Amino acid sequence: MTELLKISLPDGSVREVAHGSTPADIAAAIGPGLAKAALAARVDHGSGEELRDLNRPFEGDAQLALVTARDEDDALELARHDFAHVLAEAVQALYPGTQITFGPSTEDGFYYDVKAPDNREPFSMDDLPAIEEQMRAIIKADKPLRREVWSREQLIEKWAAEGESFKAEWARELPEGEELTVYHSGEDWLDMCRGPHLPSTGKLDPAAFKLMRVAGAYWRGDQNNAQLTRIYGTGWLNKKQLNAHLMRLEEAAKRDHRKLGREMDLFHLQEEAHGSVFWHPQGYKIWRELEAYMRRKMDAADYREIKTPQLMDVRQWEQSGHWGKYAENMFAVPDMVPDVNADEGKAAPVVADDADWMAIKPMNCPAHVLVFKQGITSYRDLPIRLGEMGCCHRNEPHGALHGLMRVRQFTQDDAHIFCTEDQVVDEVRKFCALADQVYRDFGFTYHVKLALRPEQRFGSDADWDKAEQELRDAVAEAGMNTEEFGWEELPGEGAFYAPKLEWHLTDAIGRTWQVGTIQGDRVLPERLDANYIGEDGDKHRPVMLHRAIFGSYERFIGILIEHFAGKLPVWLAPTQAVVATIVSDADDYANQVVGQLKAAGIRVASDLRNEKINYKVREHSLAKVPHLLVVGKREAEEGTVAVRTLGEQHQKVMSLDEAITMLRTAATAPDLR
Repeated sequence: MTELLKISLPDGSVREVAHGSTPADIAAAIGPGLAKAALAARVDHGSGEELRDLNRPFEGDAQLALVTARDEDDALELARHDFAHVLAEAVQALYPGTQITFGPSTEDGFYYDVKAPDNREPFSMDDLPAIEEQMRAIIKADKPLRREVWSREQLIEKWAAEGESFKAEWARELPEGEELTVYHSGEDWLDMCRGPHLPSTGKLDPAAFKLMRVAGAYWRGDQNNAQLTRIYGTGWLNKKQLNAHLMRLEEAAKRDHRKLGREMDLFHLQEEAHGSVFWHPQGYKIWRELEAYMRRKMDAADYREIKTPQLMDVRQWEQSGHWGKYAENMFAVPDMVPDVNADEGKAAPVVADDADWMAIKPMNCPAHVLVFKQGITSYRDLPIRLGEMGCCHRNEPHGALHGLMRVRQFTQDDAHIFCTEDQVVDEVRKFCALADQVYRDFGFTYHVKLALRPEQRFGSDADWDKAEQELRDAVAEAGMNTEEFGWEELPGEGAFYAPKLEWHLTDAIGRTWQVGTIQGDRVLPERLDANYIGEDGDKHRPVMLHRAIFGSYERFIGILIEHFAGKLPVWLAPTQAVVATIVSDADDYANQVVGQLKAAGIRVASDLRNEKINYKVREHSLAKVPHLLVVGKREAEEGTVAVRTLGEQHQKVMSLDEAITMLRTAATAPDLR
C-alpha cells in the first residue's frame, strides 16, 4: 500500500492524502465554499514557502495555506498576471499574426509587449475597446489554466513554427536540457510562463480591469532592436476596487503639480535645460518659506550650515567610491584652456592633452568630509552636525524626468553628523524626533522602514551588523518600531555604503512618497581618511550619519502641491491675500488695506481692474489664493472687508483689524506659533 502524504494546515490539523493530490483536492474536502473561494496555494515542502497553482500536485509531505481573495496581496498579483495573459490571448485572437513577447504584473495592473502583424499599423488607443471586449469573452468562457513542463527544444520548435521569433530567440538562450513551464488557456492557446496562475480565466472579474494606454517599447529594452507596442492595463479583484482606483487617478490628474504649476504660475521646464527647473517669482516664494523653515529647524538642532563647491576633481570621487558605483549618473567636465591659434574674437576653449577631469557633485557627502577634516577634531567636539542647502546634479535619463519629482538639478536639505560609536543611537533618535516634528507640521502621516545591506556593498559584515542594529535601536528608543508607524525591514535595499532608515509619507489621496532618510556610514570616513582624537590620545574613525528630511526642495514642493491640490497652507501660499474692489470708488481704500496688510507681514496683492467681482473671484480661486478681501463703497465707509476664504461658500464681513489679526495668525509658520 502506498504511503499517504501528510499535509499540515494553518489551524494545526494534518490531513493525509494520496500521492498526486492537489491543494484543490484539500479545499474541496474541507467544503464547497472554500473550494469555490480558493485561488492558489502557499506550499512548503521543507525548503521554503512557494506560491503555487491550486491544481499542482504535492511532491511530498508539506505545509499548506490556501489563498483566497482575502489574501489581497497574493490574489492581486495572481489576477494581474492572469489579466496580462488574457490580454495577449485576446490580441492574437483578434489580430492573427501578432507576435507576443512578455507581460508582467505591475504595481496597479499589468502590461504586455506585442508586435502587430506586418499588414497593419502598430496598435493604438483606438484598438483598446475591441481588445477589452475580447478579454471579457475569454474570461466569461472560464477557460482552465493548465500547467505543463516542456523541454527547451519543444519550445524552440513551437515558437519557430508559429513565427514567434521573439519567443524563439528567448528560448534558444535558455540553458540546454532545462525543463520549462507553459500554461494552456483552454485547448487552443498557450504561453511560456513560470506561473503560478489562477485555476481558470473565470476566476477573474470581467468588470475589474481596464486597458489604459499604449506606448512604444523595444524588444529587450534595446533601442537597436525591433519596436513593439506596450499595452497597459489596470486590474483588480472586483469592480469596486477598479472604480476606486480610477477615481484616485482622476483625483491625481486634478492634483498634478505640473498642471497646477502652470495655473498658479509657479515654475516651468523647457528643452533648453533638460531636467532643471525655472522657478517663477510665485514658486520661489514657496521655496524661500520652506528654506527659512528648515534653516530655523536646523539652527535649533545645533547644525552648522556650510557651502561646498559644485565641481571637484574626479580623483576625489574615485577615492570616495562614487566614481566606480555612480559615474554614469554624473556630469564630468575637463579643465579647459584657450585656443591660442583661433582668430581674434573667436577664441574657443579646447581640452588639453593632460587635462584634469572635474565632476559636478551628485551629492554633498565627500565635500562635507573634507570640511570635517580641516584642523584637528577632538572627541570633545563631537557630535559635529554639518548642514547644507546643497545644489546637486545627476544625469538622469530623459525618459525618467518627471516635472519636479525627477529632475537633474536639485537642492537637498542635506546634513551629515560626525559622531563617536557611542553617540550613534542617540543622534539617530534625535533625528527621528526632528523628522516627526517636520512632517506633522505639514500634516503628513508616515511609515518608517529600514533598508538593509545590498548584495554589492563596501565594508565588513561586522560593520554592517553594527550599523543595522544601531538604526533598529534608535527607532525603538523613538517608539517608532510599531504597527502605528508601519515599521518594516527591507532586505537588500540599503545604499552600497550604509543601511538607511526611510520615511514614507502618505498624502491626501493615499499615495506614498519616500522622502526623508538617515544612513549610518562607516565606509566613507574610512575611504576618505576622516579622524578625530579620542580620549586615549589616538586617532579614531567617526561614524558619519547622512540625513535629509525634505529630500530635495524640488520634489518636496511637488509633493506639497499635489497633497494640498494647490491649496497650500496660508504660511506657504505665494500670495496670502488679494484685495479686490467692486467699484473704482473703493480704490483708495483698497490701497490703504494693502498697505496695512503689508506692514503686518502679509504677502498681499491688489486687484483694481475694471472687471466684475465674480470674474475676479474665479481668477484668484484658480490661482489658489487663500483669502480674497472684497471692498466696495460700504466697506470703505465702515472700515471693513468682506473676506472670501478659498474653498468656503460664504464670505465673512469683519473689521480691517480683525482681518489683519486673522491673516497674521494663519500666515505664521507652524514652528513660530
